[in-house]
Amino acid sequence: MESREDFQSILPYLPLLVRSSSLFWPSRVVEALKALARGPHHSRVDSGEVLSVAISDIRSSLPQFEPLAPFAPDGYALFFDELMSRAEAAKWFGEVVPAMANMLLKLPSLLESHYQGADDPLGEGIYSVGTALHLLSSQEVGIVFLSQELIGALLACSFFCLFPVTNRGANYLPTINFDELFASLYESYSENQEHKIKCIVHYFERISSCMPVGFVSFERKVLPLDHRPLCMSYPEADFWSKSLLPLCRFEVHGSGLIEDQPNDALEVDFANKYIGGGTLNRGCVQEEIRFMVNPELIAGMLFLPSMADNEAIEIVGAERFSNYIGYASSFRYSGDHVDKRDVDVFGRRKTRIVAIDALSWPGMKQYKLGFLLRETNKAFCGFIDQSKYCQYERVFQDKGLDDRDDISRNDLLFREASSTIVGTNEETSLNEVLRISDEKTSMCLDNEDSSIGVVTGNWGCGAFGGDPELKSIIQWLAASQALRPFISYYKFGIKELQYLDQVTQWILLHKWTVGDLWNIMVEYSSQRLKGETKLGFFIWLLPSLTSHEARKSDSPNTP
Repeated sequence: MESREDFQSILPYLPLLVRSSSLFWPSRVVEALKALARGPHHSRVDSGEVLSVAISDIRSSLPQFEPLAPFAPDGYALFFDELMSRAEAAKWFGEVVPAMANMLLKLPSLLESHYQGADDPLGEGIYSVGTALHLLSSQEVGIVFLSQELIGALLACSFFCLFPVTNRGANYLPTINFDELFASLYESYSENQEHKIKCIVHYFERISSCMPVGFVSFERKVLPLDHRPLCMSYPEADFWSKSLLPLCRFEVHGSGLIEDQPNDALEVDFANKYIGGGTLNRGCVQEEIRFMVNPELIAGMLFLPSMADNEAIEIVGAERFSNYIGYASSFRYSGDHVDKRDVDVFGRRKTRIVAIDALSWPGMKQYKLGFLLRETNKAFCGFIDQSKYCQYERVFQDKGLDDRDDISRNDLLFREASSTIVGTNEETSLNEVLRISDEKTSMCLDNEDSSIGVVTGNWGCGAFGGDPELKSIIQWLAASQALRPFISYYKFGIKELQYLDQVTQWILLHKWTVGDLWNIMVEYSSQRLKGETKLGFFIWLLPSLTSHEARKSDSPNTP
């Protein structure tokens, strides 16, 4: 078996046994799965109550056996015997459960094939670095490619609660089995919890009838805390203060959903530091909902430990299977979704999801410089393409520039590119400079990458209690510094952001740089900390908005 180091890192977290480099299920597990695969007439598994007994029996045949979460059997029985219609249950136990058993029987061979081809997922020599399934530990830059078929088998393991759980918490790994999801349904029934499970059930119904053939990649992104050659390190406040990069285009949307956006862009997951958050428990806000409608995201919870302050996770290719309405307690599954996103050269759908975790209930400390820096760098880590900065580093090395320059290297490159292009003037956009410079030096992005913006919303607000005005500005700074061409912002009806479009357009009109906006944000935050102002950032920044607010308070009917 190839990629032995990768394999050894993940083996303690898999339910399989290994002998002579071959993976296999214990014989009793194979017998039980073969019985399930033959259908309910043979296995007698035709209800949620009996299914939970079968799951417990299979688990007891594994070397690292642990009982199901309390009330999990009751949750399986409640969902499949009471909440699911008889027709749906007949299809589930007659067709879907046997198909899932076959997926599990294939898991050893799927994993062996995966490790044999992990350095070249398409067999075409396109992707040369190791991409095998392994523990992507904290501070480890790396990427894992998984086929959608392998993900289906891994999630079937989750449904049957077969993954060992010992040491997951000690190694900062989130829950991966589904027993707590079903247990919480029974312990404190809520409709949104029922509909979360409906999304999962629908996913298995889809892949059991037609297995997808693409790939999904999971990447841990890191801004190193130490200096490394050809790599952007974790910036200090001075970096942001002196940045001369122009701010990117800012689009504001009063309605709509991030996952429905039409652009080829990074879609922000308002993540927990443990990726997936409460997906497999009671959680039902932005991150959990995304993981329900794109269940392949859950696979990353198997091997991605919690994120540090200088880390983000980018997942490319996850297919969407479900539609939904509502949010939190009003969340409801609303039917099948056919994902029509294009596919890239690696066989991944062009759905790019970047998970970044914000400070949780920071209160007034969010206005302190250190915490402003943490949040901005967290978003920057998610939005940056390090290969872009590697290209810039090579340019600087060739030109003999060193680290003693006061201005950041990417700023210098922009100025260098601007000054060497005939006909370039002050109003030329960064993207145009990069495009023209690319034609002359071949050191800039390809056309596809240069069009990838950021689509986001109220990251770190809501359940995490952040200041919506500051968080919108922080993400704008990060996207601009990461050389993204635009940020597309969905307000989701937050009152504090009613002037977001007006403020961002005013700033763009005045041609502020990243450094300009950072310094103004720091000044405002300092005044908030000292109690010198209680105004929101937007009204503090633009006195005309203060007058408008006063007129509204005097005349309630004033628009």
